Amino acid sequence: MRVYTFSEARQNFASLLDVAQKDGAVRVKRRDGRAFTIQPIAGTPSPLAVKSAALKIRRGEIVSAVRDSRERSRG
Repeated sequence: MRVYTFSEARQNFASLLDVAQKDGAVRVKRRDGRAFTIQPIAGTPSPLAVKSAALKIRRGEIVSAVRDSRERSRG
């Protein structure tokens, strides 16, 4: 794990994040002895990223179903 002083981390923050992404984590040490670990957070998928369903339905059938649904909701 790569270790940076606080000053190095502050001056090179963007490259520090790149190293953390590549290596998994970096450590930042302060003069008073405190140390901190910076590591990337695993990406969370979008709630809209859903798998498609393999349906044997044609485009015209989908359009017709949407139109029927809209007509029913209008009253």
